[in-house]
Amino acid sequence: MTLDFNHTPSFADRVNETVDAALTAENATRTPRDYLGGSRLGHACERALQFEFTATPKDAGQDFSGQVLRIFAIGHELEELAIRWLRGAGFDLYTQKGNRPDGGQFGFEVARGRIRGHVDGILAAGPEGFGLAFPALWECKTMNAKNWRACVKDGVAKSKPVYAAQIAVYQAYMEAQVPGISANPAMFTAINKDTAELYHELVPFDAELAQRMSDRGVRILGATDAGELLPRVAANRDFFECRFCSWAERCWGLPT
Repeated sequence: MTLDFNHTPSFADRVNETVDAALTAENATRTPRDYLGGSRLGHACERALQFEFTATPKDAGQDFSGQVLRIFAIGHELEELAIRWLRGAGFDLYTQKGNRPDGGQFGFEVARGRIRGHVDGILAAGPEGFGLAFPALWECKTMNAKNWRACVKDGVAKSKPVYAAQIAVYQAYMEAQVPGISANPAMFTAINKDTAELYHELVPFDAELAQRMSDRGVRILGATDAGELLPRVAANRDFFECRFCSWAERCWGLPT
C-alpha cells in the first residue's frame, strides 16, 4: 500500500475539522461532574467509577472527539423525538417538573448530594390495553443496530446491565418524590439509530439490584474519601472492559 504524504484535506474535511474544533472547545468549558452519577453505578469496574467521580484526567487521546460529541448530540435529539412520538400516541409523559421547560428535570440527590440522577421522564397515564400502572419511570436510550437487536432478543437486564441498574436505582430513589413509582414497572425505550426502529420493555422494580447498587455507591465514596483505590475489574489488562477504559494506562501503571 502506498501512503500519500501529500494529501490535501478536502472541502468536507476542512468543514468537519472546523465543526469538531468548535464542539470540543465548547465541551472543554463544561464544569466536570462533582458527583457519582446514578446512571453509572452499574458500570463493571468500581475503580473506573472512582476515576470518573474524582474527575481524574483521562489517558492521552481519550478525551471525547468531535465525532463522539456529535453522536451524543444525535442521541439527545432522538430522545426528544421519542418524547414527541409517545405523547402523540397518547402517553402522558412528563420530562420536566410541571412539564415546563423552566421547571427543571426530575431527579434525586443522596449521600449529601454526592450521588445524583436525572430521569428521562415519568409516565402519569397512557392508552388503554397495555397493562400499564402509573406513575411509571420512563428511560430512553439510543443504540446502534447490533446493540439494539441484542436488547430486543435478550431484554435490557441481560444485554445492558448498566441500564438495568440505572432503572432500579432511579425507581428506588425517586419513590420519595413520586410515591408508587417503585411499585410499577418502568417503561424502557430503545431507539435503533441506524433504522429508527423502536423497542419498548416493561421493567419490574428489582429491589435487590437497587440495594446492591446503593451499597456500591457508598463503598466507592468511602474508599475515595479514605484515599484508597478499589480493585480492578480484572486481573489482566487485556480484559474487554480494560481495553476500552479511558484510564487503562494510568490504572495498569499502578502497582496494584
